[in-house]
Amino acid sequence: MATQKQRRLWAFLAGLACVMWGISGLFAKALFNISSGITPMWLSQIRMVTSGIVLLITSCILKQKPLATMKNKHDAWVIFSYGIFGLLPVQLFYFIVVQKANASIATILQFIGPFFVMAYLAITHKQVMRSIDIIAAICAFIGVVLLATHGNFGHLTITPEVLFWGLLSAVGVATNTLIPINVLKRVSSLVVTGWGLLFSGLCLMLVHPQMPHIPNKPEVWLYTLAVIVIGTIIPFQLMTNSLRFIKPSTASLLDAFEPFSATMGSVLVFGLIMQPMDWVGSVLVVVSAMALNISPKKKKVNKTHE
Repeated sequence: MATQKQRRLWAFLAGLACVMWGISGLFAKALFNISSGITPMWLSQIRMVTSGIVLLITSCILKQKPLATMKNKHDAWVIFSYGIFGLLPVQLFYFIVVQKANASIATILQFIGPFFVMAYLAITHKQVMRSIDIIAAICAFIGVVLLATHGNFGHLTITPEVLFWGLLSAVGVATNTLIPINVLKRVSSLVVTGWGLLFSGLCLMLVHPQMPHIPNKPEVWLYTLAVIVIGTIIPFQLMTNSLRFIKPSTASLLDAFEPFSATMGSVLVFGLIMQPMDWVGSVLVVVSAMALNISPKKKKVNKTHE
């Protein structure tokens, strides 16, 4: 049983992981600003292949037998699907939005992901939607509209292309959550994510093998390393280990630090100007996603003996 001190420590570390994910988008934006040759495709390939190899080596050191997992055809197919339909859109489409807009918009649009999960479960598993789920979905939709228009409904401030890729990355968040659920009950998350990242990175290299001309500057490799280490390897380890000490609902609430850090970083580092309606829209999206984790406390029933 975790002590209160351990829970506080790991709640802090889980929040730190979310901040790191938000900050990694800023490093990606800095990379895209250096040269047009640095593309979301190239950054996704490098990030996923490198991170996948590091995570698999780590799982080998921890004796989690990543090669043995691939001998199970069903698990191997699920992990491959997880990489292609889950991790790939989460990574690639997110970076496309970062390049075409900014890390703040990219992260906030990804926060729509839980609503796609909710819709999928409602349709396929006949899961009854609560009143709070419906209200949260409406508020999130209003939030996205405010972000896209600055509150001026006759004018789009986010291009349709950015909105398209942003919502696709949110769908990726949903598939990223749903596809590996059953496998994760039997296989280490380190192994599942490691193989998923490696598969998706290699598939991108097969689809787009041409390597762009990358400027050989120290900051390019420093920012790329930051995206890999700060944006993938360290926060993944922190979040995965924190779930042994804190509730998943707590971890989900701490996710709010990701869009917050990405937004504040975009404002401070890149001079992003947020209109009042942008702040309102951002808060609506984040709070609505957090509201999905609210579950009413079960009332205690006092049993009386007759």
